[in-house]
Amino acid sequence: MPAPHYKMVIFDFDGTLADSGDWFLSISDELADRFRFRRVLPEEIEMLRGQSSREVIRYLRVPRWRLPAIGRFVHARLAEQTDRIALFDGVVPMIEALVAAGVRLALVTSNSQHNACAILGPRITDHIEHFECGASLFGKAPRYRKVLRRAKLSADQVFSIGDETRDIAAAHKVGIKAGAVMWGYANRVALARLSPEAMFETPDAVLDLVLGRQPDPAAAN
Repeated sequence: MPAPHYKMVIFDFDGTLADSGDWFLSISDELADRFRFRRVLPEEIEMLRGQSSREVIRYLRVPRWRLPAIGRFVHARLAEQTDRIALFDGVVPMIEALVAAGVRLALVTSNSQHNACAILGPRITDHIEHFECGASLFGKAPRYRKVLRRAKLSADQVFSIGDETRDIAAAHKVGIKAGAVMWGYANRVALARLSPEAMFETPDAVLDLVLGRQPDPAAAN
């Protein structure tokens, strides 16, 4: 069996491991009314999937100073309803295969660690070495740097996997190669615009790249 191409994979959570998109949409009107920004119209959903987080915030006229309070409210509400969120098909065997091959795991998410662990369950969380969780005004790049420092790994030994443009941008900012999953929230065109080193159609495709079952296209970049 070939050696893995990377020593660690950093995963995003919502839209990458957990299928929480419909849940977030289900509380979007409540959030808009409570924090006084525009409601998302049904015909706007697909368009917004092609926007960055910053662009969505601007489009919906979300007051930036309210973002920490919005994050706390969402995390508290989700903590009461974690049973409504399932993992995407193939996530558990993907994680198990990475662990069996000796690949280390980290989780970087704006969701809370409590919610992530409740949804992932001990079968997965027991294998996650580093957690960087919770809303941050500074974005994900500092959290990737912290994972590298704590794991004592160089950027070229780590691969990041997410479903949003900000995941790709933050990873590239610190020199980490990034892959985008096609089963998440953002659309293909928006993700491709950020030039991820890989775009994954299925969890098995993640294993093909990380575990060296096929040549690493990221190595040429």
